[in-house]
Parts: sequence; C-alpha cells; structure tokens
Amino acid sequence: MLNIKHLQKLFLLLFPLWGIGGLLSCEDWLSEPQPASTNAEDFFIAGGGAAAIQAVNGAYVPLQWEYGRTYSPEWWIGDVASDDAIKGGGNIGDMSEAYDIENFKTQTNNTILLDWYQLNFQGIARCNFVLEQVSKVKPDSLMNEKTQKRLLAETKFLRALYYFRLVRVFGSVPLVTVTIQSSAQWRQPNAAPDAIYTQILKDLTEAEPDLWTRTETHRSAADVGRATQGAAQAMLLKVNLYRKNYTEAKRWGNAIVNSAEYDLEVHYGDNFSVFNENGIESVFEVQYGEDPTSDYGDFNPHFGSTRGTFTTILTRSRSTFYPRISSGGASTGYGFRKPTQDLYDEFEAGDARREASVVNPHDSMITNPSEEIYLGNRYVSRKYTLMDDNLNSLWNGHATRAPINIQLIRYADVLLMYAEACVEDNDLATAKTLLEQVRARARQECSDPTTQLKAFPDYINRRTGANYTNDAEGLRWAVRHERRVELAMESHRWFDIVRWGIAKETMDAYKAAETPEARAEMADFIAPKHELFPLPQAEIDLSGTEQSDLWK
Repeated sequence: MLNIKHLQKLFLLLFPLWGIGGLLSCEDWLSEPQPASTNAEDFFIAGGGAAAIQAVNGAYVPLQWEYGRTYSPEWWIGDVASDDAIKGGGNIGDMSEAYDIENFKTQTNNTILLDWYQLNFQGIARCNFVLEQVSKVKPDSLMNEKTQKRLLAETKFLRALYYFRLVRVFGSVPLVTVTIQSSAQWRQPNAAPDAIYTQILKDLTEAEPDLWTRTETHRSAADVGRATQGAAQAMLLKVNLYRKNYTEAKRWGNAIVNSAEYDLEVHYGDNFSVFNENGIESVFEVQYGEDPTSDYGDFNPHFGSTRGTFTTILTRSRSTFYPRISSGGASTGYGFRKPTQDLYDEFEAGDARREASVVNPHDSMITNPSEEIYLGNRYVSRKYTLMDDNLNSLWNGHATRAPINIQLIRYADVLLMYAEACVEDNDLATAKTLLEQVRARARQECSDPTTQLKAFPDYINRRTGANYTNDAEGLRWAVRHERRVELAMESHRWFDIVRWGIAKETMDAYKAAETPEARAEMADFIAPKHELFPLPQAEIDLSGTEQSDLWK
C-alpha cells in the first residue's frame, strides 16, 4: 500500500514553505544556505528514481491532514454546513468554529477554514516542486520512463484535486503553478474560478493517459492507493458536471464504466470496513495507517501532523455503547457530525443504507443525555467509526490515529454523476440504467418486502408522497435523492446542493423542519453569499489576496 506516513520531514528539509497561506508564510527561503544543508537539485541527482518516488509520495501527504490549529476534516463543510448533519459535540460551545459553519455565522478568522486553505495550498506547493524537479531526474532501475510519466501524472492529478477542494469552498483563490522562490513572487493575485477550473481540467486531461489503471497499480502492494487512470476519469466527470459541460462529463463517465476496472461491492457496508480498503468500488481514497503514538501537541505549520484519521474519534458517540475489544481500545468519541432527522427521513422504508450510515441509539445506550443529545438530536454517524454490526469496537490504537482509509471517490458516486450528466443531456434511458445499478444493490439488502426499493419511476418521492414522474424532471430529482442516501455522511451533500443551485431553498426548508432548539441557533441563509466561505483574514494580511466581494 502507498506509504505516506513518514514523508513529512523530507518536505520540511527540501521545501520549507507554508503558504500563500500554504505557499508563502515561512521566510526560511530568504536566508543563506546553512552548512551541511541539502539542496533540492543535489538531493534528486544523488537519489535518482528513489528520490523522485519519495517526493511524489510526499505530495499525497496533505490529503491526510485533519488536525492543525484545530480539527479540519472536509466534512465540517460537506456535511455539517448542509441539511445532512449538525455539529454535535458536548455542547453548543464545543468547536465554536464548526458551530459558525453550521449556522452560517462564519467569520474570516475561522481556524477550520484557515487550516483547510493552508493544507490544500501546501499540497499544491509540493506538487509544483515535484513537477519541476522530477521531470529533470534521469530514469534508472527504480524509475524507468513509463514510471516517470506516471509519477508526473499522479502529481498533476493531485494538484488538480487540491485546487478543486479550494475553489468549491472559497471560489476565487490565487492560481500558482510554479515554486515560489523569491520575494518578487510573494504577493499573488486572486484568480477567477473559471481560470482555476481551466487549470484543473488541463492537469487532469494531461494526467489521464499516463496514469496506470487500477489493475496495473494493484500488481504491486507498494502502489495500491496511488491515483489511477480511473481516478482521473472520475475527476474529469465531476469537474465537467460542476462546469455544466454535460456532454464532456458523459464522455468521461462512459470511459470509466467501460474500463471494467470497477464495480459495486456486493454489500454496501463493505465500503466502510477497515478489512476491505482499496476494494473494487474504491476509485480514490486517502490512505491511513494505525499508529500507537499520539498526534496531540505535534502540530507544525510546515507539515501538519495527522497520520491516522481523526474522523473516527471525532464522530463516535460520546456514550460508552461501543464495547472495547481490548484494554487498549478507544471506545467513545466526541459526538460530532450528528446526522439530522431530515437525512434520516430521506431513506425509504427498509433501506439498509440508513443503518450503515446512522446509529439511532435507544435510551439504555446513552450514558449522559445532556452531552449525547445535541439540540434535540440523538443520532450518531456510523461510517468510518470502526465498529461491527453489533456496535463492537474494531480498533485498538491511539485515539488520534485511526487506521481506516477515507474514500473520496467510489464507483457508486461515479454511476450517479454519470446518470446526472445523462439526465441533463436528455439521455434518459442511460440515466435510468445507471440509477438502477445503484438501486439494485440497495434493493437486495432491503429489509421491507412491501417496498423493495422499486425501480424508477415507481418509487415514492418522500417530499411529495407521489411517484417520481417519468420524465427528465422526475429523474433529476430521483438521482438527487439517490445521491443523498447512497453517499450520506461522505462530505458530498453541501457541494451538491450548491452546484445544483438549490442551496437556499434546501436550507430554508431544512431550517423550518428542525427542532426549535436547532432553529434558535441558525442565522438566515443568504444567497449567494453563503454558498461560498470567506477567505481567511490571516492569508489576506500575509499575501495580499483579496476577499470575495460577497464577504467584504
């Protein structure tokens, strides 16, 4: 498996830059070289292919980071900002930065957003550095020309992914594709989102033919987890959906489906098992490993700290209903990212995906109701919490370093994105076929024989109580429903409702149906302001980037 656990110090040694908030804020590059210091060119000349592989591996590392100045996984935005989850935790003041994101009270000093901005720009900085240096390394026994092309393609894929993660949260950010090496490059202007998306598509299009297939990468355990051709195709599908280039999106959806490299897992829950990482449904996932030591207090702004995922401990119940499997196991958690009643009700009767996504604890399972029940909500997120069907703990390691990988793209997501592109391109027959592939698996595991999760258009729109209409509008909403329940608590929902242009109507309806306690905390959703988040003021002060007009 791709090993990126021990590559932090390599980049601190060779590339001591953190900033544009991620590219610029460290001034070490202004000082004279110290005796016995390592020059980048010397490192690659001496290290050859081994150094090139190590440097590319290091460009993956910021994908792991979920802890810096505060906890900063993407789901604070993807789930908690949406109608799928509320913050949770011990009380309202627990993680105030997340409370602000949840309730549309975000300020420019929000540390979750600052960490998110910086970790992605650190990834971009590493990619720029790698693309400049690895292209100069002469092929050798460890890195032939084909491998070198693949390594450079992986790096372009990663740069595109890092920029995609930034542009859909902040909109306009600096666009930097070279290594910052002088004070003349210190201040970088904001680029328009169109320019950023153009660069993302360029990187992905150039990377796709040189990336290896899933089959090729799985021939060596050391390469499992690397970006594949299918991952680039899936990203090209997704980015073109965001740009409303539906014909182009269909082309890439067709490419990945026809590759026969991926399939749906037989059992939905197997996607979230530590024993089934990098499985047949996985298109791209962040690689984590268990570690017995702590990450607390280890933060360094040059290279972050997380090696294991914090998602497990952050989203587990605060109660003790997870039996330990050994005295060293971590059974309870912090209770963040609590699924909403609105999400719970979105699932059809008997849909086993609800139980795989949400725990609905009964009273005897709740140790301290005042901490466990948050604003009237008792639900607990289940995915990535490392427990079996009987709520037994499957994890013994340190609380800060859970080993389970986090899937960023899986094949069910690809099928539903492809179906969406087909709907918008008026290819309804293909859209129905793709939608039915996802529904069919859920139907096999359905516990309600009277429902059986019928095929489109015979299943019920739970919002209206009627069957979905057998036309483009009905199929559009059917695909959107399916994305919500299939991908629940996987950080997709917020970005989906924003790109569909329904964020305000969705969040207004959600607010109206929430508990009185939750409604009392929510600010009004203002469109289009709240569809993006403000640039961190620390980065504006540092590098001269301009705040979005929406947030001035």
